[in-house]
Amino acid sequence: MASQDWFEKDFYKTLGVSPDADDAEIKKAYRKLARENHPDQHPGDEAAEQRFKEIGEAYQVLSDAEDRQQYDAIRQMAAGGPRFTAGGGGGAGAGGFEDVFGSMFGGGSGQRVRYSTGGPGGMGGQQVGAEDLEDILRMFDGGGGAGFAGGSQFTGQGPFGGGPRHAAPQKGQDAEASITVDLHQAFEGSRATVRDAHGAETTIRVPAGVKDGQRIRLRGKGHPSPNGGQPGDLMITVHVRPHPVFTREGDDLVVELPVRFTEAVLGAAVEVPTPTGETVRVKVAPGTPSGRRLRIRGRGMPGKKGAGDLLAEVQVAVPTDLTDAQRKAVEALRAAEPGDDPRADLIERSRRS
Repeated sequence: MASQDWFEKDFYKTLGVSPDADDAEIKKAYRKLARENHPDQHPGDEAAEQRFKEIGEAYQVLSDAEDRQQYDAIRQMAAGGPRFTAGGGGGAGAGGFEDVFGSMFGGGSGQRVRYSTGGPGGMGGQQVGAEDLEDILRMFDGGGGAGFAGGSQFTGQGPFGGGPRHAAPQKGQDAEASITVDLHQAFEGSRATVRDAHGAETTIRVPAGVKDGQRIRLRGKGHPSPNGGQPGDLMITVHVRPHPVFTREGDDLVVELPVRFTEAVLGAAVEVPTPTGETVRVKVAPGTPSGRRLRIRGRGMPGKKGAGDLLAEVQVAVPTDLTDAQRKAVEALRAAEPGDDPRADLIERSRRS
């Protein structure tokens, strides 16, 4: 849903991407900036926290195809000193105001309203100021679009086929809040307390599987309407603290699993921790290299399509403090190894054009 302050914000600049950036570029930029500005990386830094909120808001709009289309249309209206003209007067071209609103509202009936960045016409070539743009943007928030489609917004004898303009009830502004939970709370789901726009405490349910940066909407808990409409919503951004053991990849969880050199060479059955505090036993096959991932299905984060998986990434622990007997055993192993160089193929491939 469009917000009245969108025309004052440059979400593309916030994420450091161009207006024609694709979804992959936007997601990559968001992830990088979110990591750099996460509140846990800057404890007590209010500027960093505000920056993190701005990054989250920009990504929420630009990652949604419908919101991005509306935002781009608003930027187009706000750029270059836009002007209104009514009826068939001069100044408005085919690619004007009606095209912008046609793409948002599917066209309208009654007298045509045109938009132009050209010369004077219609209403005397008046510049559209912030108040005018706010009236336009109220159609996103308060349902005022019916006025352009033959609704009851305009009545009597006025320039739009009616007289005195009666504004439709306007929805109040949304309010922002944030909460921080740990991975176990995100895994199991939990409850948290936030303050709404009136300063009152509200308890919310954090759903199991919530992602870092995910937003929760509480309808009617935002700022009141200025003219008797519905109050705005409370938008809550959820932050998930980094965990010392588990790293999240989508709905999967990754854990680094140290194994002994002998276990990797000869094979073994080892214990792997899970987010519930339990352990599961997995088999390490003989000859398992460092970096290989062992998949334990259904032990990851809860998701819409079921739980993700737990990925145990093998890290071979190389012994450093050897006894004389151990050193002799390793030297005997080296002496028994074949004489070929395991890096020969790597070097040969590096020389190929």
